[in-house]
Amino acid sequence: MDVQAWTFLIVGLTFALYIGIAIWSRAGSTGEFYVAGKGVSPLANGMATAADWMSAASFISMAGIIAFAGMDGSVYLMGWTGGYVLLALLLAPYLRKFGKFTVPDFMGDRYASQVARLVAVLCAIFVSFTYVAGQMRGVGVVFSRFLEVDISLGVIIGMGLVFFYAVLGGMKGITYTQVAQYCVLIFAYTVPAVFLAFMVTGNPIPQIALGGVDADGTGLLAKLDGMLVDLGFTHYTEYVKSPLDVVCITAALMLGTAGLPHVIIRFYTVKTVRGARSSAGWALLFIAILYTTAPAIAVFARTNMLETVPDRAYSEAPSWVTTWEDTGLMTWVDKNDDGVIQHTNGAAFKGKPVFEIDADGESVRGDHGQRMVTNLLDDSNDNELYVDRDIMVLANPEIAGLPDWVIALVAAGGLAAALSTAAGLLMVISSAVSHDLFKRMLVPGISEKGELRLARIAAAVAVVFAGLLGIFPPDYVAAVVAFAFGLAASSFFPAILMGIFWKRMNAAGAVSGMVVGITVTTAYIVWFKFIDPAANVSENWFLGISPEGFGTIGMLLNFAVSIPVALATRPPGPEVQALVESIRVPAGAEAPAAGVH
Repeated sequence: MDVQAWTFLIVGLTFALYIGIAIWSRAGSTGEFYVAGKGVSPLANGMATAADWMSAASFISMAGIIAFAGMDGSVYLMGWTGGYVLLALLLAPYLRKFGKFTVPDFMGDRYASQVARLVAVLCAIFVSFTYVAGQMRGVGVVFSRFLEVDISLGVIIGMGLVFFYAVLGGMKGITYTQVAQYCVLIFAYTVPAVFLAFMVTGNPIPQIALGGVDADGTGLLAKLDGMLVDLGFTHYTEYVKSPLDVVCITAALMLGTAGLPHVIIRFYTVKTVRGARSSAGWALLFIAILYTTAPAIAVFARTNMLETVPDRAYSEAPSWVTTWEDTGLMTWVDKNDDGVIQHTNGAAFKGKPVFEIDADGESVRGDHGQRMVTNLLDDSNDNELYVDRDIMVLANPEIAGLPDWVIALVAAGGLAAALSTAAGLLMVISSAVSHDLFKRMLVPGISEKGELRLARIAAAVAVVFAGLLGIFPPDYVAAVVAFAFGLAASSFFPAILMGIFWKRMNAAGAVSGMVVGITVTTAYIVWFKFIDPAANVSENWFLGISPEGFGTIGMLLNFAVSIPVALATRPPGPEVQALVESIRVPAGAEAPAAGVH
């Protein structure tokens, strides 16, 4: 069988498994729809949390970013891993003891304010839609290459699958589907890494092979450094970003993790606070398997590409080059008309390739076979090769010449990662609309059956909007996800942290801080990414801080506004202060505090 046949087989089997689990675990009540009836075991919840956490950004894009950014890409590893530890140890147990299964619910009851609830609902929806855009983009990338369909059609297919098991099963269906998706994605991620580690160094453990030597006795990192310098790139093992920007991006990713509603809600699907802590530990172990493998995959992928593509006649290029060209995610333009692929430091194009189409609807190719690119050429450098960062993990098995079934397995893993997180995010949007907005604010008398119907309608509408964001993505998968983390850090993190640990924090402080934090961060990202992208260079950034790291500044502004406002306004009532005190008292932690449900 060829790659496409293997892909249809493996992806088809995994999709059938997901649909079967959704039918088996169909939600029959709002409790099952929102928090899976709080009956999930810590081990299963750990797997589901890991799948929820390791999105398309982790599976598809993170190693690709590291492959091209080198040491600068380490901010994603440090930020996302550290952020999960921060969430699991600092916030999750207290939120679980509070007993509210959505962040807006926590905000509304902790601050005794419908305004705080409404602002939290709007922030949750905004952050979740930003995040889900990256997941649907990842689905489109996988489908476009391995099933040979247009990216837009691939996104629509993914929408249909997520719609089925998210709307039908709710959190119960999503949880058990995510257990299966974790098994698929981690197997798909580690198998090629083991293959490559053994092929290159003779050691099958990728984490150890990364520091090993090849058949010639040359260290892998030293070899990659030398290849990049020879082509005009900077050293792979040196930072290019400013130290302040590195700190800000890492902090934004870490603190944004602690405010991401789709991860927080997972700690409510287990029966007890002890179960929440246990599932957090299992999830960290499952996450570490992928995150410690990513740097090795990045080095293998970049090295293999540099060994097989640059300074080679296009007519002699490996078949995977033209295959990926067909997706529009990789393109070569022969600037000096010599038929040889030149790959040097510098952007080959100012934007993603746009192909010329002839009267028969076919892509026009130049004299040497390259696709023609319209109005996007950058003649300021000699780089002729455009490579989308999001293809590196998916193309890696092809670049290395691994078996076709391994290539297809990676495609199935990428889809599992994207769909698992997309489903969790859609549940956040659904619960924010049906439970927090309608049940708790607009229609408090709505029946459980009516709320369940409304939740499913909200999930369906959210799927459609998520698909549109996947078809028209604002950036690479990892970059889009980084924006979501920055928005979460600037809005939710201070309000949640002070809501747990500072009894004096009130609704006025929390609301004002959230509004200022998310507004300023959004404005900064929108300005440099959409309004004036040409100005998106370090010289124009505030203190040299990139849009990906500006969430840290937004978070600091949140604190700077919320604390003085809280001190200048009336403190919370004694019942709220007693509630906050009860959250932090270890005694009786297995049961909700009095009056809290």
